[in-house]
Amino acid sequence: MIIPADWPAPAGLIAFTTTRIGGQSRAPFDSLNLGHHVGDSAADVAANRAVLQRHLGAGTQVQWLNQVHGTTVVAARDHGLPEADAAISTDPDIACAVLTADCLPVLFCDRGATCVAAAHAGWRGLQAGVLEATVAAMPCAPGDLLAWFGPAIGPAAFEVGAEVREAFYNSAALSQREETASCFTPSSREGHFLADIYQLARLRLESVGVSAISGGGLCTFSDEARFYSYRRDGKTGRMASVVCFA
Repeated sequence: MIIPADWPAPAGLIAFTTTRIGGQSRAPFDSLNLGHHVGDSAADVAANRAVLQRHLGAGTQVQWLNQVHGTTVVAARDHGLPEADAAISTDPDIACAVLTADCLPVLFCDRGATCVAAAHAGWRGLQAGVLEATVAAMPCAPGDLLAWFGPAIGPAAFEVGAEVREAFYNSAALSQREETASCFTPSSREGHFLADIYQLARLRLESVGVSAISGGGLCTFSDEARFYSYRRDGKTGRMASVVCFA
């Protein structure tokens, strides 16, 4: 039902991503859909979120977001549904979470276990700077941060147009333009490329001083048994990537 984050985080943190397994939603959301916005039964989503709650510390509440593929970062306060694509928590009772089904979820913590964050990095938000904005908003030095990449669409499946490649290239730091270009390989369709969203995210984090980066080996598109994929299925559920204090 969950995949623990495989990163050298300090003791006292909980970090994981859910799979699609272990809930009660019916097709095409079967079975552990955690997104209310996809057309699933509200009662089923509520029951599925109760399943997720059992993997958190007693009394921990989750700050959910209205994700819009932007760069807004909010402080997690467990009220409302802020329009944002990243949240930061220093509160032991509030967890940060993002929902994905091909986009890249990125979890953060600092080495002293004083703050945590979760960011939703689809290609638009990634290119616009959501990861850089998250790092800048955290109350600790970038060199003290650890990051973990959860499951996202892999480089063998993520086909994009030339305009996406151009947008990343033009917005990259001059020192990273060659490496950024290498994240795109021509696909079988003329004018299209296969993009490595994991490597693109790694370059963006390294550009702002975050070098302790883990994860990045799971493809949502190719693993239908475990993961939802919007690119593969269209109408589908959402996984959650969550980080909090134990």
